[in-house]
Amino acid sequence: MKTKWLLILFLLIASVFGACSKEQSSDGKIKVRVAEVTRSLFYAPEYVAISEGIFEKHGLDVELTTTFGGDKTMTAVLSNGADIGLVGPETTLYVYAQGANDPVKSFAQLTQTDGTFLVARNQKGTFNWEQLKGTTFLGQRKGGMPQMVGEYVLSNHGIEPHKDLKLIQNIDFANIANAFASGTGEYVQLFEPTASIFEKEGKGKIVASFGLESGKVPYTAFIAKESFLKKNAKTAQKFTDALYEAQAWVDSHSAEEIAQSVAPFFQDTPLDIATKVIDRYKSQNSYSTNPILEEDEWNNLQKIMKNSGELPKEVPHSTLVDTKFAEKSTKQ
Repeated sequence: MKTKWLLILFLLIASVFGACSKEQSSDGKIKVRVAEVTRSLFYAPEYVAISEGIFEKHGLDVELTTTFGGDKTMTAVLSNGADIGLVGPETTLYVYAQGANDPVKSFAQLTQTDGTFLVARNQKGTFNWEQLKGTTFLGQRKGGMPQMVGEYVLSNHGIEPHKDLKLIQNIDFANIANAFASGTGEYVQLFEPTASIFEKEGKGKIVASFGLESGKVPYTAFIAKESFLKKNAKTAQKFTDALYEAQAWVDSHSAEEIAQSVAPFFQDTPLDIATKVIDRYKSQNSYSTNPILEEDEWNNLQKIMKNSGELPKEVPHSTLVDTKFAEKSTKQ
């Protein structure tokens, strides 16, 4: 984990990181390149902003790329391979701790809870967290928000993650579900829609939500270099305005309507599963209803990171969070 972020620091030093003013496409819209950490129904408002033409309405031509990894998303932003990244704000803390001269800041929050669920292979009767003791738990990659939240929740239930159970954290994100399906572990921490698909196929049962257990936390946010936000303030404002409108759309529409809207982004996911997943996220208030990343959420993030021994150093909310765009959006 540390090696990856040292490589990113090298990239930060070795590359030229000027943030140029945004170009306009042939139809007059401003081009914005967005790198998302993964493709997930957890990010529904982002896709609604595209599918419902909300970004276009605000004069933006958004080019979306999936990078499959927090370090890869951050690298894309730092190297000017992307203007904006969608990733966990913990990544900005890692980069800041390496002494970046042009810090990366979170400027618009997308999700406000963890998005993973605890799936049991053979659950009989009522679930109790004590049942995990002495079992093999297939967790998420060390240093990422899913892993840190997972350990935080376990600790809150009196379980010492590295003592009371066999904790596996060395399997790549893309292979965790396959490892569980192949027989590894009695419990696994999974994102949707995999958790619901496993339940439907009889491979496991969802017994708890890490999002409900950990409370409000800025799990995923749009980030950009400070220089980009300064030189392209109007673009950042348009982007945040569009996001806020998409968040309101998601908040006011049914899970089925949202699933239908984002279906082009999830062609391999059956509509009934997508609807169930979105309804689950809506019911636990995972989708932020506005883009403001609050200070108490930021502090909760650092508390969770500290619990897992992954917090490089505590950083004030005002240092790595820029709320002026989000605050202006909500006041219009």
